[in-house]
Amino acid sequence: MAVSRVLVLRALGMGDLLVSVPALRGLRAAFPATGITLAAPEGLRELAELTGAVDELLPTSGLGELRWRHEPPAVAVNLHGSGPQSVADLMATRPARLLTHAHSDYPAIDGPRWGTGVHEARRWCDLLEHYGIPADPADLTLPRPHVPSPAPGAVVIHPGAAYGARRWPVDRYARVAKTLAARGHRIVVTGDAGERELAGAVGGEVLAGRTTLSELAALIADATLVVCGDTGVGHLATAYGTPSVLVFGPVPPWQWGPPPGTEKRHVVVWSGREGPAFTDEPDAGLLRIGENRVLEEAEVLIGRPQGTVRRG
Repeated sequence: MAVSRVLVLRALGMGDLLVSVPALRGLRAAFPATGITLAAPEGLRELAELTGAVDELLPTSGLGELRWRHEPPAVAVNLHGSGPQSVADLMATRPARLLTHAHSDYPAIDGPRWGTGVHEARRWCDLLEHYGIPADPADLTLPRPHVPSPAPGAVVIHPGAAYGARRWPVDRYARVAKTLAARGHRIVVTGDAGERELAGAVGGEVLAGRTTLSELAALIADATLVVCGDTGVGHLATAYGTPSVLVFGPVPPWQWGPPPGTEKRHVVVWSGREGPAFTDEPDAGLLRIGENRVLEEAEVLIGRPQGTVRRG
């Protein structure tokens, strides 16, 4: 039977894992001699290992999919969300101690209330601090993986997003790519296997679906610039300090963007308009952002003269 462990639930995507790194490291510091198991999708295993805070990944594709077959964990930590199902999933493991936000379905839980308008990295650090575990929300950096970059020094463009509401039009990405390529930059376009057609519409070298997660991390770590939306690739740029232009919307950047104090390296372009985050069509505020604005910010970050580029 396995030794009692700390079990952490974060069965979400790449960006979700990356913003939880400070909380995971807070748990690592609080429980240095106890193994930490992260319940997360199998595809994130390489990234979880890079955090230095996870001993084991338990493949978990989402809520209702947690399969804990060991003795009850010493501590179960809900870094997944605010709903009752994530609480129920962890309570089913019969932990000696459960760290989670309060929920009306579970009045005996003494956790903090779920707040709004809080940066996602800080949210989980605040949860731990409620239970006496310190964590630094700015501790987002990752070590570079020990694999070569498939395109060292390239400008990386990532046109995809988990939801259409966050997907800036591909023709605008294409115009950004064409302009930067004309100025001598090597352009590579990333995405998953299902986004190859989308990536191909941008132009440049299409790496969508052709890299492991470690190779993608190395690509971002060694890139000259990253241009993308509110995606996991943007969080990788933050983790490696790679200059990035992030086309944000409809979720405001103070909730999911780079942390304060990094504005000179990670530039967020946002219309100021919030909207529904999980719809299929691009948000109206996102559509207000023109490629000239993105190019202007890109030129500043890579040290090119601005010329006659206008705000779009």
